[in-house]
Amino acid sequence: MTYQEHDEAVETLPCSDPVDLPDGRRSVPPRRLAEARDPVLQEDLPRPRLPADAPVPPAIGRRAPGARRRVIMSLGLLLAATALPGGWLYLDNAGHFETTDDAFIAARQYSIAPKVAGYITAVPVTDNEHVVTGQVIARIDERDYRVALAQAAAQVAAAQANIENIAAQTAVQQAQVAQASSQIEQARASLTFDQQQEARYHDLARTGAGTVQSAQQWLSQRQQQEAAVRSSEAALTAAVRQLAALKAQHDSAEAALQQAVAQHDQARLNLSYTTVTAAEPGRIVQLSAGVGAYASVGTGLAMFVPDDIWVTANFKETQLDHMRPGQRAAIDLDAYPDRSFRGHVASVQPGSGTAFSLLPAENATGNYVKIVQRVPVKIIIDNPPADVALGPGMSVEPTVRINPAPSLLERLEARL
Repeated sequence: MTYQEHDEAVETLPCSDPVDLPDGRRSVPPRRLAEARDPVLQEDLPRPRLPADAPVPPAIGRRAPGARRRVIMSLGLLLAATALPGGWLYLDNAGHFETTDDAFIAARQYSIAPKVAGYITAVPVTDNEHVVTGQVIARIDERDYRVALAQAAAQVAAAQANIENIAAQTAVQQAQVAQASSQIEQARASLTFDQQQEARYHDLARTGAGTVQSAQQWLSQRQQQEAAVRSSEAALTAAVRQLAALKAQHDSAEAALQQAVAQHDQARLNLSYTTVTAAEPGRIVQLSAGVGAYASVGTGLAMFVPDDIWVTANFKETQLDHMRPGQRAAIDLDAYPDRSFRGHVASVQPGSGTAFSLLPAENATGNYVKIVQRVPVKIIIDNPPADVALGPGMSVEPTVRINPAPSLLERLEARL
């Protein structure tokens, strides 16, 4: 090392104390050298020079370049020896799962609306309350519907009475038909006798043993009896036709009775509709019904969120290669970060989400740019907890296990 290099090394020393040189002089600290080189300062400190044959003191506080290089290489090898196995364990474990943050809780929520109109008399529930099947949500004034039910019941009774009246008339008409049949038989018997008498007196009159008057009298009697037979047959025909008419009236009365019964059932249903109940377990949301308000048919009283909820996870189509229904899933909710829920894959939608949107993408027009599509996957929550509020739209992060075999990391954790 030359004296110039030694002077430069001395200038870079971090200490501010003077350094003794071999010739008996003292080197100027770097701070003072900087002051000497400052053009603003008036004094100029002399720069010390050493003889050419003076020994060079070793540099203070500096490490040899080779030693530093060995330390850096050792640290790099140590980090590589630690990172490579850890990375391999991470990649192997991650290959057993598929996850996405494009997921949310879904349900078939709907609006609760009355089927009959009227003034609301009671609302025994409140917002966000959990209800069971059949629990009353609202009541509508039922007085008008009770009157309609009573009127329908009276119409049913009148129809039944009409049927009974027609049945009685039918019985009477059947008796008349039997009487007409008997009269026909009687008339025919009389006609037979008159025919015989007419023939007998006709022969007597022809032989002179009888009078012509008697023969003519029995001829007239025979003709009258034939008319009586025809009259009885006509009466029987009329009676039979009247019986058919009564049967038609009976059928009409039966139809009227069925109509009255249907109106009665409808009135009873309308009366039952005045009590609005929950069709399934769930929660009342956005309750707008109030006592005294008039509710029209179809007017929304509240929103209802059933207990039957699931997760709609929009996975990339490149993540569906090994995803099948029945695979287990871990569900993390943003609302409850300290809890994890379990579930399973129920189904995979046969098509991307954009294919079923209101305005689906039309790739046949314009410039085409391939974009990885998202496919909705339905995940059922196993035994959803009742102590937390889970509802549609809440963000979740599901992780589906696509490979049931344990990963290397899981095998190591099981052994430790």
